[in-house]
Amino acid sequence: MVSLKTAHQFQSRLAAGEKITLHAIVKAGQHPGNYEVVTATIPGSDPKLKDEEIAFSCHLDHQRPGANDNASGCATILEVARTLQKLIREKQLAPPARTIRFIFPPEIEGTMALLNGKPEFARRIKAVIHMDMVGGGPETKVVFHVTRGPMSLPSFVHDVAWAFADWLNDQSYQFAATGKSAYPMIAPEGGKEPLRAEYSSYTMGSDHDVYQDSSLAIPAIYLNDWPDRFIHTNFDSAANIDPTKLKRAAFIGAASGYFLSRAGVDNLQAIFRLLQARTLRIAEEIYRKRSQIADACDGGELERFELQNVRPLVESVTRLGLDAHGARWPAIGKIGANLSNNTQGICLKTIVVAGGNPIFRRKPEPKGPLTLFGYDYFADHAKSGGIATLKLLDYQGLWGSGEEYAYEVLNFTDGKRNAMEIRDAVSAEYGPIPLDLVLEYLQALEKIGLVEQPK
Repeated sequence: MVSLKTAHQFQSRLAAGEKITLHAIVKAGQHPGNYEVVTATIPGSDPKLKDEEIAFSCHLDHQRPGANDNASGCATILEVARTLQKLIREKQLAPPARTIRFIFPPEIEGTMALLNGKPEFARRIKAVIHMDMVGGGPETKVVFHVTRGPMSLPSFVHDVAWAFADWLNDQSYQFAATGKSAYPMIAPEGGKEPLRAEYSSYTMGSDHDVYQDSSLAIPAIYLNDWPDRFIHTNFDSAANIDPTKLKRAAFIGAASGYFLSRAGVDNLQAIFRLLQARTLRIAEEIYRKRSQIADACDGGELERFELQNVRPLVESVTRLGLDAHGARWPAIGKIGANLSNNTQGICLKTIVVAGGNPIFRRKPEPKGPLTLFGYDYFADHAKSGGIATLKLLDYQGLWGSGEEYAYEVLNFTDGKRNAMEIRDAVSAEYGPIPLDLVLEYLQALEKIGLVEQPK
């Protein structure tokens, strides 16, 4: 690599007809290094909660950085920090009860290094608002997503973000349709289009994968544009960023983070109303998925797994120390009724393999997902262990690919679920998959020392 200044000098000399010959000696290798990660906080004010943190995350760089990917996310969380601090200082907002932290790392491997090198961060952070590409204007043809977490980590925090985004969808649409709205959230130099945010199923590809890996289990709200036709090109420039979009993303993130920083017993009923709406969406998703599964029989894997996820979804409020009086228990019964009243029996055919139905448990180390930019932990160790290419890694399901299946198979490996239950879980999330592919992968993880069978 050369600097931009040097590159421009070379371009000018070449344009003038000069012939340039470059000679380089490269010494490359893997060795210990360090990252410099910028982080700042707005301190919590509650003596009992100030050691808990709500984090805002972005990524400063990767192989092909650009304006939307991801200067937009880093500029936006910086603006969130400035705005919240100003409102708190001017006493227009009460201070957060929990500390709010802002983190600016290199993408994915920088977050991995931070959470492993500073384990106290992982212990303190209760939820994350991650922004990766949040400013794409009309020319980019993007769709703005509020992305839920993986099914292996049910949490109410995603519904908090969606409540604000859905409200803003309505406000911005009213303005676009009628020219009038109480809160259109329009920047003076930005567009006037409606937001049209979508509440989307979990997708991989940014730092939220690290936080939501089962070894860390930190729920992450993922705000992102996708697809963006200019990603990783020289057209990913400031000219294609919409200030109105940045303002709206900043509002959704700031409102979500501030709410979570002050969430307490007084907010419980509002949170449960969000969860009731969520379970209705779960029922709708089951209905949609069922219509796509041709290979089915009478049973109930899809419904059973989703219904089993309702309890941990509701209990996720306890991660923030809420519901000390046990109000969640009657709420679970009411929320579960939404599913039972909207589902019918169906199952995914099982391929039974020889050797029983073992239970596996993930070991405490290493922490984080197995795949990073430029490094694949499983591939590296499988090679030395003589493990052949696994079918699961190339599998294409109805709603997911091999990388996503592998991520969630490891996340579901909790020492409680057996291989078939793990298969059912990932099938409900990404589409039917044969049990033998899941079992083969689990056995390979055991060979390289990532999981074990409890005695």
